[in-house]
Amino acid sequence: MKILGIDPGYERLGIAVLEKNKGDKKERVIFSDCFKTSAKIPFEERLLLLGKEIERLFALYQPDGLAIETLFFTNNQKTAMKVAEVRGMILYQAKSNGLIIQEFTPLQIKVAVAGHGQGDKRQVANMVTKLVIIEKEIQHDDEYDAIAIALTGFACK
Repeated sequence: MKILGIDPGYERLGIAVLEKNKGDKKERVIFSDCFKTSAKIPFEERLLLLGKEIERLFALYQPDGLAIETLFFTNNQKTAMKVAEVRGMILYQAKSNGLIIQEFTPLQIKVAVAGHGQGDKRQVANMVTKLVIIEKEIQHDDEYDAIAIALTGFACK
């Protein structure tokens, strides 16, 4: 089984594809990245770039499911609305491709990965490295977050 984990954003989109086959003891990270778009281009173009990247990943990795973080409202409503638009686009694409969709709150992800809801980003990243097989150097926190989201998808399936 393959799960695509997404940490949604429009400046930085955390992406991870995890795979676990029967008999495997741990999930394996087969792809992770932090896909970035430039603030210098209009939001609609950024949304298009994000959508094309998601389409590319669906075609390349053919995941069985999507695990995505729910929207976490911050003080900046403009940012929250744009992230909501990104999430909507991703959910549409996932449903159009017949994927099983799982949505998780930040608290659910921390509990699934760190064992409690009070873990900070460093603790979650540390646990991720212990829970999955990673054969590359992770460059961005967004990648760790996406891996943690996909792991939560495996834990809750």
